[in-house]
Amino acid sequence: MKLTVIGHWGGFPKAGEASSGYLLEHNGFHLLIDCGSAVLSQLQNYISPDDLDAVIISHYHPDHIADIGVLHHALLISKYVNGYEKTLPIYGHVKDVNSFQSLTYKDISKGIAYIPEQKIEVGPFKIEVLETKHPVACYAMKISVDGKTLIYTADTAYFDELVEFAEGADMLLCESNFYKGMDGAAAGHMTSEEAGSLAKQANVETLILTHLPHFGELQQLVTEAKENFNRQVILASQGLEIVV
Repeated sequence: MKLTVIGHWGGFPKAGEASSGYLLEHNGFHLLIDCGSAVLSQLQNYISPDDLDAVIISHYHPDHIADIGVLHHALLISKYVNGYEKTLPIYGHVKDVNSFQSLTYKDISKGIAYIPEQKIEVGPFKIEVLETKHPVACYAMKISVDGKTLIYTADTAYFDELVEFAEGADMLLCESNFYKGMDGAAAGHMTSEEAGSLAKQANVETLILTHLPHFGELQQLVTEAKENFNRQVILASQGLEIVV
């Protein structure tokens, strides 16, 4: 499977870029993971919105869902201009019923609930979720296909259950919204040091730091994560492509 970083900023996008959004492709199937601010604009550098086969949302904070409405309108316009005929499945949790219901729009998209402790099949992907430690209900994801596994932490403070959830993954797409020594837990986020510790304990192959802060020297996050994890550490950037 190929991962493309569409957006990687925490809270709001840097000028000309996007907050959380990741495109996962396998055998021609296109899954968008989160759809934050400016994701739809950046997505079009890689594929047309018409070519999405499914979307999955970790939680309903704006930096992860702000462009869902924009996506709806893009597909609605395409229906009249290009003859778009699909109903796009958008997966989300139901702990916020109103937000979940907003995933469904006319016959353009349909909200589908995922349930903790149950695997779902989305195209070729098998997906499991784990509720994280965040101010609102949020879910990390384990996405597997053809013997390969990607873990996406979404937004979370560090907690021990993440280690078992991520055990042996080929790739850990891990939030790092704070630097070593800072208190990320109070905001429901992780530090670079904790990201490195999680990667080490879970024995993953590659760590990608994402949901990045708008302050400090970002390369320092990599240096700090490597203090705990001696395998590959990559700083997320717009357009980064990695084959898992």
